[in-house]
Amino acid sequence: MSNGGVMAVKDGILAILSLGPGYGLALRDELVTRAPHRVGLNVGQVYSTIDRLGRSGLVASGSTTDDNLPLYTLTASGADAVDRWLAVPVAPDPRSWADLLDQILIGSSLPATDWAGLLNRHERGWRSYVADFKDADADPAVRPRVTRSASRLWAQAALAWLDETREAFTTTDPALPLRGSRPQRGRRPQPPDATVA
Repeated sequence: MSNGGVMAVKDGILAILSLGPGYGLALRDELVTRAPHRVGLNVGQVYSTIDRLGRSGLVASGSTTDDNLPLYTLTASGADAVDRWLAVPVAPDPRSWADLLDQILIGSSLPATDWAGLLNRHERGWRSYVADFKDADADPAVRPRVTRSASRLWAQAALAWLDETREAFTTTDPALPLRGSRPQRGRRPQPPDATVA
């Protein structure tokens, strides 16, 4: 379990590369667009993750952008890794919340993803998680009551979020194409009416 760390970012980058080639800053911005809870991710983390993916044979580089930024592409092994990531739901555990969000938000943003199947797999896992706590309630020695209650309520919140997500995806297609605009590098321009202190 990655607990919301580098492993999930790795999977997200691979998933985005399944849509086409990209460079570090663009991949970081695509990741944050699709998974806003990753807003703190910096481009240095993305490049170090891409380096590891390259050493693992999941990503290749070779071509560049018009202004000489390296473009990365997904290898056949990388495409298999994306398929495996989307096939196996993140374990139902509050410590894996960021990974759950990554898998559903990024996964559903890929046009070829069966988002309904993805949500169903997660829902089954969380329902089983809730059932385990109901069984544990009969024996107070299993866990302190407040711990069981917190975990059960987290699982119920996860199920409620999955239901709302299903409803939203039913009315609006969650798939997103790669953005064509290049992310801004350097200092962002200030609006014309901004005053300088």
